[in-house]
Amino acid sequence: MSARLIDGKALAAQVRAGLAQRVAALVARGVRPGLAVLLVGDDPASAVYVRNKIKACEDCGIRSVFEKLPADVAEADLLAVIRRFNADPSLHGILVQLPLPRQIDPQAIIDALDPGKDVDGFHPYNVGRLALRMPVLRPCTPKGVMTLLARTGRPLEGLDAVIIGQSNIVGRPMALELLAAVIAAYGLEQTAELAKNMPGF
Repeated sequence: MSARLIDGKALAAQVRAGLAQRVAALVARGVRPGLAVLLVGDDPASAVYVRNKIKACEDCGIRSVFEKLPADVAEADLLAVIRRFNADPSLHGILVQLPLPRQIDPQAIIDALDPGKDVDGFHPYNVGRLALRMPVLRPCTPKGVMTLLARTGRPLEGLDAVIIGQSNIVGRPMALELLAAVIAAYGLEQTAELAKNMPGF
């Protein structure tokens, strides 16, 4: 079987164009979506990633609020910023750039987010909804993979998938996304039967 190239950049452009139209419709109704982006420290890769996210917001007409905190910030001070963002009705999403410095417990920060504003989909509420096949906000990379696969127009039934790693950011939610797709295709009982032959399932 020959490999098939999936053009992620072209798909991203289509998604952003559609999103810009939806944002414009909201703005016309008096609601401008707002995203808070929080960066702690001076990690160069994180800075580039955050810059790209802010640029994407600008391209789509989304208001972005950027806050940068020093690498030695206390966890209590970071939590205070998150509480402020949670309480701000003009901010509809909050993104905390990971990784965080060692003195900060990342799970405590994720747990502190309003689940309805957790745009990365890492809060236990959102991960739990994904596990129950009732997703709301979903981890971005796995959701992006599923979007790419869907745009190929090829059914996933009968294909093999290999997930390397089991992080809470990519590996585990990717497994949940694929499992949900299998259940949607085969039904719960047949999926359980298939799972008996899946190593490590």
